[in-house]
Amino acid sequence: MSDGLKVPTMADYVAQGKQPEVLFWVGCAGSFDDRAKKITKALVKLLDKAKVEFAVLGTEESCTGDPAKRAGNEFLFQMQAVTNIELLNAYKIKTIVTACPHCFNTIKNEYPELGGRYHVMHHTQFLKTLLDEGRLTIEGGIYKGRRITFHDPCYLGRANSIYEAPRNLIEKLEAELVEMKSCKRNGLCCGAGGAQMFKEAEKGNKEVNIERTEQALDTKSEIIATGCPFCNTMMTDGVKAKEKEKVHVLDLAELIANAQDL
Repeated sequence: MSDGLKVPTMADYVAQGKQPEVLFWVGCAGSFDDRAKKITKALVKLLDKAKVEFAVLGTEESCTGDPAKRAGNEFLFQMQAVTNIELLNAYKIKTIVTACPHCFNTIKNEYPELGGRYHVMHHTQFLKTLLDEGRLTIEGGIYKGRRITFHDPCYLGRANSIYEAPRNLIEKLEAELVEMKSCKRNGLCCGAGGAQMFKEAEKGNKEVNIERTEQALDTKSEIIATGCPFCNTMMTDGVKAKEKEKVHVLDLAELIANAQDL
């Protein structure tokens, strides 16, 4: 990885006869999308800062199969999933951390029936754990007192009932958390889930991401916090469409890394 970041692979660990504390599952967006790569780098910096022994699969990592399954191609999903599971089991992986709720949901809830059983954590959960354990600290961050609203990713919130970890991180930043009118259990999709990210919009009066962005802008927040690379893209597009670029869309890992001046 560029920026002087050294990211060991599982193959590196195996060559040394060692096992990392966690496997960082980067995901397709975090690997290939230029915007999402910034989230990946922010998380790597935080893991380094907390002295977490972690590894990635590198070129051995493949898509979890989430888009194929959501689009209705169960056969392709199972092919992708089984290939990944065989690799993860060969490496004796126990704990997986990912910044993508889609990867999180698929590996956590759909891999077990195919033989892949792991302790899977979303990066907001893992970062909260690092802060709770004192391995990571936020001291008088640049976001103190600033208005931040959080957009709940569908596969983190409604699908897995994880609402508090991301909000706890915003509280740790000493920011003012302002909720949108549709939040937590009643959260509104950004419009990219269910493989919608990869197809043209259907006919209607308004794009879903515009509706969601309007809810975020109604909170008069300076920052829209996200916990998903797809949500990040959709909310960023929404902010641009509304010509409100002074409102920043940032992943929680980026917020914490910025507060740490990493």
